[in-house]
Amino acid sequence: MQTIDKFNFAGKKAIVRVDFNVPLNKETGAVTDDTRIRGALPTIKKILADGGSVILMSHMGRPKQNPDPKFSLKQIISAVEDRVGQKIQFAEDCANADAQAAALKAGEILLLENLRFYEEEEGKPRGEFATDEEKKEAKKALKAKQKEFAKKLAGYADVYVNDAFGTAHRAHGSTAVIAEYFSTENKMFGFLINSELIAMDKVLKEAQAPFTAIMGGAKVSDKILIIENLLDRVQNLIIGGGMTYTFIKAQGGEIGNSLCEVDKLDLALEILNKAKAKGVNVYIPTDAVNADKFAADAETCISKTNETPAGWMGLDIADETIATFSEVIANSKTVLWNGPMGVFEMEKFAKGTTAIAHAVATATSKGAFSLIGGGDSVAAINKNNLADKVSYVSTGGGAMLEYMEGKVLPGIEAIRGF
Repeated sequence: MQTIDKFNFAGKKAIVRVDFNVPLNKETGAVTDDTRIRGALPTIKKILADGGSVILMSHMGRPKQNPDPKFSLKQIISAVEDRVGQKIQFAEDCANADAQAAALKAGEILLLENLRFYEEEEGKPRGEFATDEEKKEAKKALKAKQKEFAKKLAGYADVYVNDAFGTAHRAHGSTAVIAEYFSTENKMFGFLINSELIAMDKVLKEAQAPFTAIMGGAKVSDKILIIENLLDRVQNLIIGGGMTYTFIKAQGGEIGNSLCEVDKLDLALEILNKAKAKGVNVYIPTDAVNADKFAADAETCISKTNETPAGWMGLDIADETIATFSEVIANSKTVLWNGPMGVFEMEKFAKGTTAIAHAVATATSKGAFSLIGGGDSVAAINKNNLADKVSYVSTGGGAMLEYMEGKVLPGIEAIRGF
């Protein structure tokens, strides 16, 4: 497999799949968080430093038509220029940029318009269909068009670089199909994807014990595959967030109005039994901050998680649980964190998630390897200015989850072969 650090881009045009799906100010269109743009800089700068030219391609949002000004990458041009330190050219139509790509000189950058303006990118037909069979036929026809779309993009360049980990779990035209049109020597991962894979493989294949996985979020069903895959690897499994109460109710506890997947009670018990059989310590919150309604101005009270008062709902872990979880994390050598401990976006219910963020940072300072993934977990790390206090913060929530579940990611397989 070709690697970017050993490849010489001199005289080459490189088409680079980046993830510039960045948040924008709804009123001004300005980029409000350029983390993803900064993440692509090492790859862009390596290509330019070698004497190559760069063609950047990305999606933004979920446009339903071509074009859609709300999702135009034209809005991010100045933010990209600020970061790369030079002017960049822009192609108004990603599928008809032949002339601009051909004229691109060494040291220059061309940004293509939003890939998802074309339904061929995702391979999902748009519009209404009278029958399932009609939709099936439309999807089949679109798959053939997707290949042509990817071939067109590939024709702009000599080399393909995938540096968009956040979309690596999708078999899209620019992430998986395009790789078919480049030889093994001329397709590779960028520095960002490389660092993601190294971090995840370190957790999955080289984890030092004790290994603690912290799984938060609303639903057991969202995390069942990753939990099952981790049960053969971890010594400690910490459960938090809304899914706490599916486990509590499954064991006969009173949960009031707390979130619960009633159809997953047997699954929760099955997870606990599997963990016990494998010698994994499972930590479930013992006390919680409850609210009388799901709102930022709710009244609160504290109770045992299995004694939630009628009419109340648990929205965060409380002090006893914070202390227990923090101690387990402090004694860990490997930590994986995905998902909040409570309704982190409401200040009243952010204490638990914030405490876990600091506990992970503390463990890291003592020599543990820590990997953070998932929107709220990453937000908690960033909000508390701890990004440089943990080992690695993943840029791809969904992609990271699927990789940790043991699934093959199309965008990775297309280059690595497995």
